[in-house]
Amino acid sequence: MPKFLRLAAIFLALAACKDTSKQKDQTTPSETAEEQPEWVYLFNGTSLDGWRGYNMDSLPPGWTIKDSVLTFDTELGLEQDYTGGKDIIYGAEEFDNFELYMEWKIPEGANSGIFYHVKEGYDGPPEVAPEYQIIDDENYADIHDLTGYNSQFGAEHPELLQDWQKTGADYAMHTADESQKQLNPVGEWNSSKIVFTPEKVEHWLNGKKLLEFEPWSEDWKAKKNSGKWDNAPDYGKYKTGYIALQDHASPIWFRNIKIRKL
Repeated sequence: MPKFLRLAAIFLALAACKDTSKQKDQTTPSETAEEQPEWVYLFNGTSLDGWRGYNMDSLPPGWTIKDSVLTFDTELGLEQDYTGGKDIIYGAEEFDNFELYMEWKIPEGANSGIFYHVKEGYDGPPEVAPEYQIIDDENYADIHDLTGYNSQFGAEHPELLQDWQKTGADYAMHTADESQKQLNPVGEWNSSKIVFTPEKVEHWLNGKKLLEFEPWSEDWKAKKNSGKWDNAPDYGKYKTGYIALQDHASPIWFRNIKIRKL
């Protein structure tokens, strides 16, 4: 083969290799990128499908949709002379590892919470499930007498809201980092996020991480067995369960409730 033909063949072969390499580079990201789990709305502003009362077949009176917001209307509940439980669960599916996001607002003096790994058959979600605490940090102790309740846990100032009772805390277990907390005033919307995996749990508020801990670790067990839950043998033991929302007889508002499995 003449020399110039050999050079041309080599050139064409190198060009083909380069083009193949380009194609591989272009397709590699889509082939190797880890697919992000999809968000699924538990409440999208239009339907209460899947929601019911804890240990119930229907929603307790007072829970309704107003202006595309999941609302607990105390007046509506009182009108029906209802004295049962007011906590609700998303009962259509249980979740194990997840990222849960929602927005909420409360009035002055209100108290609520977000539960996960909830199982039914108990007196209420707090007996068995971990709770992301929601409360009026600023005004709650001025409106409610906490002395008797907090005294049983040896609080130095039982009349005050304790750190483990404040918004963002893993209630009665892990306290929120107050230096990271940006809690909007009552009547304004806040966003909360819970990330749960067997290796690490995170609580977020308005885009700031407030705490993290390892579930079922030796430290977790020590906290569980030395405080409020020492006489609650099933507290936190389940690795899957329902999502639940709490009401303490005050108005409360939730929206954009969504979850993705991890």
